[in-house]
Amino acid sequence: MAVSPAPTSTPEAPSTPPPQADRDGCGILITAAALQQLGFLRLQQGSDFMLRVGVRSGGCSGMSYTMDFIQPQDVREDDKVYAYTLADGAGFQVVSDPKSLLYIYGLQLDFSTALIGGGFNFTNPNATQTCGCGSSFTV
Repeated sequence: MAVSPAPTSTPEAPSTPPPQADRDGCGILITAAALQQLGFLRLQQGSDFMLRVGVRSGGCSGMSYTMDFIQPQDVREDDKVYAYTLADGAGFQVVSDPKSLLYIYGLQLDFSTALIGGGFNFTNPNATQTCGCGSSFTV
């Protein structure tokens, strides 16, 4: 009589929540780590602040990312506003102008606490070339 080995269970790796996108599933994706850091920064700035994400000319590769907290009254008529939910359940909004979205649509914003390369990290599917600094790109 053959004895079959007892089934073994392997512990499942902890799953990380997928990046959040705006309601239509596009726009700017934000990882859980980035949302947590943004929530912390927003508490320091004031709970009604929004995050403006965009691009400007300059940097090592031709264009660089910009991020800044703004007041709700600073949102322009043609801006795209994305809504997210922070870990504590509070709402959070990210704003981007239409010209910037041409270059960053689909961007993933992540945050790392690593000593080297830590901070906010941008993964841009539109970039054809990026700089080693991670904040400059070419399309």
